[in-house]
Amino acid sequence: MSKVTSEREHAPPPGTGRWRSLRENLRHDVPASLVVFLVAVPLSLGIALASGAPIVAGLIAAVVGGVVAGALGGSVLQVSGPAAGLTVIMADTINQFGWKTTCAITLVAGALQVVLGLSRIARAALAISPAVVHGMLAGIGVTIVLAQLHVVLGGGPESSPIANVKALPQQIIENHEPAVLIGVLTIVVLVMWGKMPSAVRKIPGPLAAVLLVTVLAATTGLDVAKVETPANLLDIRFVPLFPSAGWAQFGMAVVTIALVASVESLLSAVATDKMHKGQRADLNRELIGQGAANMASGALGGLPVTGVIVRSSTNVQSGARTRMSGILHGLWILLFVVAFAGLLRNIPLAALAGLLVYVGAKLLNLTHVREVRRHGDLPVYLITLAGVVCIDLLTGVMIGIGVAAVLMLRRLLWSGIHAEPDGDGWRVVVEGALAALSIPRLSLVLGGLPRGSRVTLELVVDYMDHAAFDTLTTWQKAHENTGGIVIVDEVGHPWFERGRAGEPTVHKSKANPVVPRWFAPWSDWQQSEGPSVAGVSVPAQSSMRRGTEEFQRRTSKLVQPALSKLADSQRPQTLFITCGDARIVPNLITTSGPGDLFTVRNIGNLVPDNASSVDGIDTSIGASVEFAVGVLKVREIVVCGHSSCGAMNALLNGAPAGAPALASWLRHGEASLTRSRSHANIGIEGEQTPIGPNQLALHNVLQQLDRLREYPVVRQAEALGELELIGMYFDVGAAQVHLYDARTGSFSSTGRSVPSGRDATVAALTINGHVMPSNGSAL
Repeated sequence: MSKVTSEREHAPPPGTGRWRSLRENLRHDVPASLVVFLVAVPLSLGIALASGAPIVAGLIAAVVGGVVAGALGGSVLQVSGPAAGLTVIMADTINQFGWKTTCAITLVAGALQVVLGLSRIARAALAISPAVVHGMLAGIGVTIVLAQLHVVLGGGPESSPIANVKALPQQIIENHEPAVLIGVLTIVVLVMWGKMPSAVRKIPGPLAAVLLVTVLAATTGLDVAKVETPANLLDIRFVPLFPSAGWAQFGMAVVTIALVASVESLLSAVATDKMHKGQRADLNRELIGQGAANMASGALGGLPVTGVIVRSSTNVQSGARTRMSGILHGLWILLFVVAFAGLLRNIPLAALAGLLVYVGAKLLNLTHVREVRRHGDLPVYLITLAGVVCIDLLTGVMIGIGVAAVLMLRRLLWSGIHAEPDGDGWRVVVEGALAALSIPRLSLVLGGLPRGSRVTLELVVDYMDHAAFDTLTTWQKAHENTGGIVIVDEVGHPWFERGRAGEPTVHKSKANPVVPRWFAPWSDWQQSEGPSVAGVSVPAQSSMRRGTEEFQRRTSKLVQPALSKLADSQRPQTLFITCGDARIVPNLITTSGPGDLFTVRNIGNLVPDNASSVDGIDTSIGASVEFAVGVLKVREIVVCGHSSCGAMNALLNGAPAGAPALASWLRHGEASLTRSRSHANIGIEGEQTPIGPNQLALHNVLQQLDRLREYPVVRQAEALGELELIGMYFDVGAAQVHLYDARTGSFSSTGRSVPSGRDATVAALTINGHVMPSNGSAL
């Protein structure tokens, strides 16, 4: 009793572990939140300025984004707030509807986001091509830069990017020296800040730039326009105003803001996940959190909220551990607004404009351009960028999505089509998916063939639609009507043949899987009837000729690089001794290729005893073993038997009449026959194999391993640990490979190698707990 009491007295109070964890996390979250706060304030002010919204709207969105989205969102370390990616949309929306109605649009857009999150379709946004997203951001960046350059130069932005470009020369000519000085100095500080010493860079660049130029403007008395704020930033005297008419336009604005904000938030959440090793984002919950934040921001008079990669990356790099960092950053902004609102009136507008020029330029990310180019999506990127700048954001994005969809269809339905001379005729090779998009190219190639010529139509397609089939059949009839001959040779699923038979294959999923001819020369195509002429099959040429032609046409160019490295030497790891049976393909069942196996084949995978090899009676096998082990230094020898072996059947029932050489050779298998009669049956995968040829084949494998150990070169290499002997059995009908397992005395798919000496004898002769007579054989 005293022991229990003592343990209770010294046990930590309930929840102590959680409090310790909370304190430990706060040690990292509080400093990180302060850094993010310092980055967020100038960015929020600049985004509000670029959007044409009240300055306070940016700060409200920053507070709500930090607290509401931080608490409810599904990304632990993502930080939300007003984003540069929405400035163009917001500027247009405010111009069209006014600020109060824009707040209502933000509120309803947030509700739509919540619905989308509850519908659990957040991941659907990730289906949008990255090229479209990067192109959209680049277009927004160009738009921001063109507009804010006018502010940097002391003027005001025009109504569109094109108008800004036209007015820029005149703006440059006009003299606005104080504003230019402030704006350019802000940009220079931001560009150079990354090259400062690490101790200096602990202060966020945006804060440092704005603070420096603000102090400069105040101390030198520069006459520049400054931020205008109400006396009390928290005095919000309006509520969202819904329109009395124009609901279609209102709804379009809601959908636009909801979709763009959702995509930007989700992509930012995914990017943030790549920066840390903690909990992954729940994208549906993140969409709900963003929606709730936008409802609150719209109701309070703030800009739309999204996940912001600049703030999120700062949060991660500053060592944040939990979502508390994002929440605290919002509270610090609120405290700043309450205590230091008057300081905002000292910030020059040109400083915020310079900050936005820098941020906008960063959206033109050259790393993204290179990545998009490597993936072949540069046209999508450029078209989206041009659409956003020259038309508007939504139209540009929709055009980009359309171009991406067309490009995707083109890739999915790609078909390589070319014609080449083939003896006294022509061969037209069609590869890939043959669909309607490929018909112009197909018609061009077919139309260029000489009238009345002999044409082999080689179809290596994984899909053929009705339009392509109709084009081929129409051309075939027309060509044959001019005296030409058309031979259709289909490689893979017979799409064309099924269509001609009136049983077309409609979906890829309905196509029977066919082993490619260039991969499996043992497949049925060699022995089948030849390709069709006018819908009638013609007799096939010899399988060997068809096989060599197929190798020359398809396989040669694929294996030539590997074979060129083996042209002057070979370094096989395995001596593979197996039966000459045509059904056994060593490289296939071992997933190996040129240079991997030193293969020896004979009737029954037999190994003559060493005395026969020394006496010169059967030197071929002995010579192969000595060369493989002594010269090539193979690491393993595999003896592979198989089911339904004719040699084993001949051992049991006698060799066929009139085959004296075969009868003489089979004498090397008599020891295996004796072994099978004196030893217990050997199992496969835990099941006993009936007595007969297959059981004899299993014993024969082990007997040949014994024979190999009679060879001095094998015995010495195995004793030095340089060689491993493996017994293998291939079940032809089941297409299963089994290896001998010395621990169980049976064959299995995870067998162990056959040991030598006394341990092997014990392992091989102990079956099902019973010790069998040895017969003097050491396995």
